[in-house]
Amino acid sequence: MRLSPFTGPDVFRAELRAWLDDHDLTPPTGHDPGDPGDSDRTDSTHDLDAQVAQLGRVRQALWQAGWMRYGWPREVGGLGGSGVLRAVLGEEIASRDLAEPGIWSMVEVLVPTLLDYAPPALAAEMAPRLLGGEEQWCQGFSEPGSGSDLASLSTRAVLGEDGGEWLVTGQKVWTSLAQYAARCVLLARTGGPGHAGISAFFVDMDSPGITVRPLRTMHGVDEFAEVFFDDVRVPASRLLGAPGDGWRLAMDLLPHERSTCFWHRIAHLYSRLDRLLAEGCESDPDALGAAWLGLHTVRCRSAAAQSRLAAGGRLGPETSVDKILLAGAEQRLFDTARDLLPGTVELAEGPWRTEYLYSRAATIYGGTAEIQRNIVARRLLDLGKE
Repeated sequence: MRLSPFTGPDVFRAELRAWLDDHDLTPPTGHDPGDPGDSDRTDSTHDLDAQVAQLGRVRQALWQAGWMRYGWPREVGGLGGSGVLRAVLGEEIASRDLAEPGIWSMVEVLVPTLLDYAPPALAAEMAPRLLGGEEQWCQGFSEPGSGSDLASLSTRAVLGEDGGEWLVTGQKVWTSLAQYAARCVLLARTGGPGHAGISAFFVDMDSPGITVRPLRTMHGVDEFAEVFFDDVRVPASRLLGAPGDGWRLAMDLLPHERSTCFWHRIAHLYSRLDRLLAEGCESDPDALGAAWLGLHTVRCRSAAAQSRLAAGGRLGPETSVDKILLAGAEQRLFDTARDLLPGTVELAEGPWRTEYLYSRAATIYGGTAEIQRNIVARRLLDLGKE
């Protein structure tokens, strides 16, 4: 059954749930895609392989059935309709643990960026490959010494003499899933220092001169990687926007990280709270209530962001408040699990330990809590640079 793209979210959700009930998209091994620390598996690289394979499998099935097309424009193979339908789809996927929410949500960051900045023909060719599960992509922003201070990045792109290609040299770090990625949205310096000298490119990851080295995190998964560029040739047609548009692209991309992506993450965290309750952890209702309240608060903020986007609005620095609240709620939830399940985090190699360790990074990835508070102070409260 194909719904109208103008179907409301409630009808869309009901039909989607019925379809998911009738189509088994659970991991074929029984492995929880949201739990890379499953105690039955010891090879963390293989665990990540399973997560990425499951992500592709789910996207392919949803694309073929049409569900993955709602909320995306027809120019890239979509069916049109509100982006709220994409939020509903991701929420249902996260709630059922059908795909890890962080890597699922990368489409919500990279596809809108391609739509806004790539030549239309390039977007039309490439976006269906990501949406349909054929490819994974990555985002090459952070560098050693240029994490939160993105304007100081030093990876450089030099236009060749004939103007037909750029030569890229430099290093990126903390690049999620780079070892699986077919493409990269890359920031590089094409001009002088500061924001105005940064440009963006859409780079094929199999280009000669690219080296990827996975990085092991403290929760035991090679989720991030270093990526080295040694005179990598990038066609001039792969420039996103105009030279010098890189900073504007980055500022437009960040709100996407904190809108629909957050909605998916919140759904995942609610499922973990349900799991905590299912394990009989009701001895401290105050702690459970505080964990629920943290999630409810950020869900309300995220719902407001979804409504604003659905009405055609744009997101700005106010999403830094959402980032602060989500990081706090995530850490509070897993702190509560640690306290109510004694020894589960400290002594057991199981799912709670893995997700607890991952939650420690919630105040770092996607912009540190300190940077977010600075943004709130300067741009929302007008408190000045000091």
